[in-house]
Amino acid sequence: MSGLYQRRRKRPEMNLVPLIDVLVMLIFFAFVTMQFRSAATMNLTLPKVETAGKSELKDSVAISITKEGEFSVQVGARSQNVTAEELERVMSEVGGVTKDITIVIRSDENTPLRFLTTAWDACRKNGLNKVRLQSR
Repeated sequence: MSGLYQRRRKRPEMNLVPLIDVLVMLIFFAFVTMQFRSAATMNLTLPKVETAGKSELKDSVAISITKEGEFSVQVGARSQNVTAEELERVMSEVGGVTKDITIVIRSDENTPLRFLTTAWDACRKNGLNKVRLQSR
C-alpha cells in the first residue's frame, strides 16, 4: 500500500489576502482616530472640564485670550491680534454679517475672569448670543 499512496508534500505558501486586509484595517483605524487640530497662534493651556463635550465647530469665530489679557480673533483661517476696544469693533462687524454664528472663547486656565467677561460682553453687545467656552 505504501506504493499506491505516496504523499506529496505541498510547497509552503503564504496567503497574502488576510495580511492585506489587516493592513488596510490598521490604516483605516489610524485615519479615524487621528486628531486634526487647527494651528493656534497663542500658546494657551485650556482649563480642564470633566463634562466637556466636543468643541470643534464649523463656521465659528474663535477668540483667544492669554493670561496677560491679549486678545486674538480668528475668523476662518485669518487670525489677528486685537485690543479690548478693537475686539468690540470686530464683533460688531461679525454681528453685522450674521447673528447666528457661534463664537468660541478659548482662554488660558490662569486668565483672570475680567478678560473673559470683556470678550463675552463684546459679543453680547452686538447680538451674538451663541457663545461657547472651549476646554480640554
